Amino acid sequence: MIRYSLRCETGHEFESWFQDSGSFDKQVKRKLVACPVCDSVKVEKAIMAPRIARKRGEKHAPTLPNETTAPTPMVMSPENELRAKLRELRDFVKSNAEDVGQRFPTEARKMHYGEIKHRPIYGEATPDDAKSLIEDGVDVMPLPVLPEDRN
Repeated sequence: MIRYSLRCETGHEFESWFQDSGSFDKQVKRKLVACPVCDSVKVEKAIMAPRIARKRGEKHAPTLPNETTAPTPMVMSPENELRAKLRELRDFVKSNAEDVGQRFPTEARKMHYGEIKHRPIYGEATPDDAKSLIEDGVDVMPLPVLPEDRN
């Protein structure tokens, strides 16, 4: 396995692992490597310092001047910012609206048709229920689900 520092045409830098240098070339040619920030498939290798293997008996591999020993984050900074904003949005809705659970499609439809008073709600809906609500002109929007919600 080999790790490359990469850069897209707009200047976003990120890293990715490949089986070997040939795998990188094949994947770039087939446009399978994309920038995680802007989805650009115009990606090239960025300049990177080589890792030097340590000698037997050495406790640490030698480092180049100014080389950081901090682990490389798996998530780039713009993605962290986006996740934080999505989390903030979700938390705002949850703290300012009523959780009606599986009654969401029914409650939303009743409010839309004026059968009950409008109030902020959130809850659960199947994809078919959500599609039906949208087709009926009911304003609905899914709450963002973040990767940590699935773990």
